[in-house]
Amino acid sequence: MSSVTHEENMKKPVSQGGDEALIRRFSPASQAEPLKNAELLEKDEVEKLKDTGFDLSGEGRSGTFLMANCGVTKCACGGVRGVELMPVTEALKKYGWLKEYWWQLVEADKDAFTKETERGLDNGYFIRALPGERIVYPLQTCLYIRSDNTAQRVHNIVIAEEGSELHVITGCATHPHLTSGLHIGVSEFYVKKGAKIVFTMIHNWGEDVYVRPRTGVRVEEDGVFLSNYITLKGVKSIQTYPVAYLTGTNALARFNSVIVAPKGSHIDTGAKVVLEAPGAKSEIISRTISYGGRIIARGHLVGLAKGVKAHLECQGLILSEEGVIHAIPELEAHVADVDMSHEAAVGKIAKEEIEYLMARGLSEEEATSTIVRGFLNVEIEGLSKELNEELKSIATEGQKGM
Repeated sequence: MSSVTHEENMKKPVSQGGDEALIRRFSPASQAEPLKNAELLEKDEVEKLKDTGFDLSGEGRSGTFLMANCGVTKCACGGVRGVELMPVTEALKKYGWLKEYWWQLVEADKDAFTKETERGLDNGYFIRALPGERIVYPLQTCLYIRSDNTAQRVHNIVIAEEGSELHVITGCATHPHLTSGLHIGVSEFYVKKGAKIVFTMIHNWGEDVYVRPRTGVRVEEDGVFLSNYITLKGVKSIQTYPVAYLTGTNALARFNSVIVAPKGSHIDTGAKVVLEAPGAKSEIISRTISYGGRIIARGHLVGLAKGVKAHLECQGLILSEEGVIHAIPELEAHVADVDMSHEAAVGKIAKEEIEYLMARGLSEEEATSTIVRGFLNVEIEGLSKELNEELKSIATEGQKGM
């Protein structure tokens, strides 16, 4: 197992200047030209946002939130009862109790990026499902960088009150013609007793964009948190390592990721789950493909209570001689009565598989594409049939130009 920790990797210099230099390289989003109205988005912008699962019309969604640079240009729930959606800066003014959730699952001084977000917050979203309310149609959010060389600093709070259910699909993207930017996204999720959150994040950045999500999750008794993370397009660098704490009996957390790294990309991703209560369960499952980029796929399961069950799985395909996939699975048990396992496999497509499909009339390119499409299967548990179809379409689009 590699001795390279996530924290050590994050300290690697960017142009020999480190994280602080990376932040200083970009202008604050507050200095960028604001987007006064979402209807002013250009046609190619709207199409790119659709590639992230964000539909400006709001059809089939319970609510819509769009943040462009530092400004919230659209925020509406369309009359849906039982759920609250608003800019997080407004929520902090409206609810004094929200301070009890603010910077509780992610430390404000964790690193240079969290410090920067605390120091110069642009905005973010606040989502809350009220007790007992089950919001079946997903809320959609979009964190969009529209101006070149801009740093966007976001802090989100999502709360599913006791017995509620909430589906959120968030698309993170940059302007189609943007070449460089920095996105810092702090997110804190609170799943109360018997509640459920399904959170799907689709990244669609640019080739010289740096992305630094920092995420914390707390799941109480009988609560469920399902996270789906998808990135299929070019990006310069992503570092993300969400940490979930299963504090209640029979709490469940599942992290699924589908990652493609083109040449020039460096993606350091994974998840950590701390199973603190009896009967808690967790899965971390990743599918990764390198077309010349570097992927570090991490997973860390920590069993602290009797009767917990957890599984870690990483499957990787290398489709370029320059590609690198580094799987780092970790299991940590502090009591004897736990059921924890992991498996990891990295390699290339078997020659026999391609020959088998070619013998049935496919070209080599078609055979490879078919195998890759099957490998990237994005049929994700917990999503509606319609949303799964959207993700399949996004995956198909993502293969173009690979």
